[in-house]
Amino acid sequence: MAENEVARTIYEKPTRALLKDMLMAWNLQPGETFHAQRAVEWFAQNYPKLKAGSIIAHLVQASTNDRSRLHHPATNTSDDLLFRVGSREYRLYVPGADPAPIHQPAKVQVSMADGRSMSVTQEEEEDAGAAVDAALAGSSQFALEKDLQRYLADNLHLIEPGLALFQDEDISGFEYPAGGGRRIDILAKDKAGGFVVLELKVEKGYDRVVGQLLRYVNWVRKELAEPGQRVRGVIICRSMTEDLILACASVPDVELFEYQLSVSVKKVPPLVLP
Repeated sequence: MAENEVARTIYEKPTRALLKDMLMAWNLQPGETFHAQRAVEWFAQNYPKLKAGSIIAHLVQASTNDRSRLHHPATNTSDDLLFRVGSREYRLYVPGADPAPIHQPAKVQVSMADGRSMSVTQEEEEDAGAAVDAALAGSSQFALEKDLQRYLADNLHLIEPGLALFQDEDISGFEYPAGGGRRIDILAKDKAGGFVVLELKVEKGYDRVVGQLLRYVNWVRKELAEPGQRVRGVIICRSMTEDLILACASVPDVELFEYQLSVSVKKVPPLVLP
């Protein structure tokens, strides 16, 4: 599929518009809630070509209080439709009564080991895990994780020729929602049209990451892929443990990559003044 065709809609209307049609057809009453599965079933009946995973992603985008919507750059005020009240449970958003929709990440201050403070997004503080601990200790690892993830998403050809970021209409495969508040680091498509799930670990890769990757791979098979469409996984980290290499030895469609960072320094000749 050509790059400029990836984001084309399956139906005459984009999914975000069809979601509005669904809500209008339901005529929800104030405070009335619905489960994501009801939306999946409505789309299956009316627009069966759309996959369940895509519907879930668009529900996230439309939820005014779900910070995961920030991972979809195309999100705007026209998507301020829903308010998430529980795991996959939603109701209509009520302007004025509900908190203002999330359009920018909230900032929090964290204290460094040397007494300085740094401003990070609330999402980064919660998601970065071990990287945040390293930041608190004065390491540059915190900044590295997101930078590396974005760099790889923009340069997938370095991993495999023809690999491209997955586009689900206006929702990209960067931090793609995979249900239950989980997000796939990078979801891509290869030149043959198969899905590739990339799991990134900024430092060492341990064997426990295999279970995490396979959960995402099988979620994509279940919720996004067509029958028979290939779905495989890639683990990228700075260094692989022997346990991880052994764990993946007999797992089909899982590849391991180590990344390297290189910095060069060039002296600038002094300016000769008259």
